[in-house]
Amino acid sequence: MTSQPAQETRIDADPQLPTIRITREFAAPPAKVFHAWTDPDLVTQWLGPKSLTMKIDSWDMRTGGSYRYRAIREGQVVASFYGSFHEVRPNGRLVQTFTFEGVPDGVSLDTATFEDLGDGRTRVTILSVVDSLVARDAILASGMDQGVTEGYERLDALLTTFA
Repeated sequence: MTSQPAQETRIDADPQLPTIRITREFAAPPAKVFHAWTDPDLVTQWLGPKSLTMKIDSWDMRTGGSYRYRAIREGQVVASFYGSFHEVRPNGRLVQTFTFEGVPDGVSLDTATFEDLGDGRTRVTILSVVDSLVARDAILASGMDQGVTEGYERLDALLTTFA
């Protein structure tokens, strides 16, 4: 069996706009990546840094639905997040709000697109929009890059385990 080369996770911030763009390719077709992205039993297996365990409190994956989950380290809740699903277009697009419970006024609007690259590969691009450059810079300084990168590495491994 040949191992897949490591994939680069790109995190870009336009200096003039309160946005963060995350881009990553996966060695799986869009339907499979979307399934892992939206099935709560699978999400808990890959979301976030390796040092955390995710516990989902609620997950209503549909347009108009909502979610809430907690990040746990050594039995202690270290962060909680919640939001609403504004658009769920299977295998193509997911629009949701994302809020860190510790900063309830810091809502981001995230649009994820799942692009079929052919050959069983998918490019996921997430555009997060927040209300200010200050908020954007605080998110970037939070260490989110480690959580995103490690989570996607875990997702790579998970995508090899189911049909």
